[in-house]
Amino acid sequence: MPGTEMTIFLAGIIQGSLPDAIESQDYREPILAALQETFPEADLYDPIAEYPDSLSFDDAKARSVFLDLMKRAAEADLLVAYVPSASMGTAIEIWEAYHAGKPVVVIGPLKLNWVIRFCADHTCENIDDFVEFAKGGGLKQLVKDKAERCMQ
Repeated sequence: MPGTEMTIFLAGIIQGSLPDAIESQDYREPILAALQETFPEADLYDPIAEYPDSLSFDDAKARSVFLDLMKRAAEADLLVAYVPSASMGTAIEIWEAYHAGKPVVVIGPLKLNWVIRFCADHTCENIDDFVEFAKGGGLKQLVKDKAERCMQ
């Protein structure tokens, strides 16, 4: 996408199935680093960086943030989702990007999960596989191919 700024949405498990806590967010740094290296011109959007205290939001703020995140997922040029286990919010973000015709890459072992199976353009088993995919040119090629298919 020469001459235009690309937006990448980093989706991923935040609360998961924990009733009142947040899962470890250690996965974000290596994924963001690989994205920055691959697409140095991109605007990387990381919801946890924007809203680190999201569990403390009242209903009105939480609803507003949730709806805004879903809109951002659909508008991004690429969605990369870390899904080591089921995540309802991440599934909706994946769906929104897929439904908007945007490329979706999922990192995690749930290849038979229907959201991932039918909505992801590419899956990587783990973060190391994703970094290798990005460094090897696969991620750039996937974005280029998806953009060309959408223009036809």
